[in-house]
Amino acid sequence: KQWYQRRVRGDIPVDRKHIADPSMHAIPSCSLSGSGKWLACQSMDNQITIFATQKLRHNRKKVFKGHMVAGYACQTNFSPDNSYIISGDADGRCFIWDWKTTKVYKRFKAHDGVCIGCVWLPHETSKIITCGWDGKIKLWD
Repeated sequence: KQWYQRRVRGDIPVDRKHIADPSMHAIPSCSLSGSGKWLACQSMDNQITIFATQKLRHNRKKVFKGHMVAGYACQTNFSPDNSYIISGDADGRCFIWDWKTTKVYKRFKAHDGVCIGCVWLPHETSKIITCGWDGKIKLWD
């Protein structure tokens, strides 16, 4: 599907061509790595995609799958040393992926409802905080 849009900048009309790609999905949540090099984007097609921040390029080798987030803006986050990525999912589970291999390192049931947010403690890196739609905030070690 294609459509054209005409915008005027100053006195000069500028034509834009938009192409609707069926593989494009909404990204309701993003997080920046501690180093500032990477942007993790939670996509509605049940995967986390990574972009390099310097030129905002999609890193197709870094795709994190295995969780179910379609319809929810579940938060993603990096570990303090940038070696893991964490996310909740619609089933209340918390997923931890290894950055280098992009494989699931660990998953566990964190909440009865959607696990909407999760974050590593910056000074106690073995601990994680999650929050869910069950109204609870939990600390994990």
